[in-house]
Amino acid sequence: MPLKASPDDQAHLLELQAIDTRLRQLDHRAGTLPETAVLAGLSSDADALRAELLSAAGAVEDAQLELSRVEGDVAVVEARITRDTDRLQASSSVKDVAGLESELAGLHKRQLDLEEIELTVMERLEGLEAAAADLRARNDELQATMTDIAAERDAALATLTGERSHAAANRSTIAGKLPEDLLALYERQRQRYGTGASLLRGGVSSASGVKLNESDMAAIRAAAADDVVLCPDSNAILVRTSESGL
Repeated sequence: MPLKASPDDQAHLLELQAIDTRLRQLDHRAGTLPETAVLAGLSSDADALRAELLSAAGAVEDAQLELSRVEGDVAVVEARITRDTDRLQASSSVKDVAGLESELAGLHKRQLDLEEIELTVMERLEGLEAAAADLRARNDELQATMTDIAAERDAALATLTGERSHAAANRSTIAGKLPEDLLALYERQRQRYGTGASLLRGGVSSASGVKLNESDMAAIRAAAADDVVLCPDSNAILVRTSESGL
């Protein structure tokens, strides 16, 4: 025996289906927000930039350590030059003077070499620090952009969530007025086939967009007004109205 439901109750299924379609659209929009895709791309850029920052910071640290070592070597040589100069001034031995002068000559050459190395390292360090500063500025700009886009995404999601809550509340109101067996059939068909109710207008089922053949139309005409009829193409509950062409 076919399920029975008043034509008015069956007509309410179209409202329910419209809301379910709207809910599905809202969920799709929430899951495919353009801001989400943009953030995913920027997040990849941010990961690459962080790797560059780590590498740049390591290069700066290495150069700083190298400069500290060279500066230490320069300080040692300068201390020895001071010591030998004091000894030279205090010495009266020709042999000692000759030895000290020879050693001082070597120390001064060593000092010049180290100072040249020190200058080279300082210049390299300056370039590395400038590159690291540029990377930090780029990272700060990227993070600010991501923050702005995330705010836009959250605002869009909040709007969609509000719309969804309103639609869901309307759905609950309509569903609460329907007979349990009719609602259960609607939910079952919707879960199985994607659409729970379809309007028959001019012999065309809105769920499938297909014009029913004459044998199907004859069977539908023969059904009582309170018979619940399924669309032969979409398997949705076929709602009949004055526009159905019966």
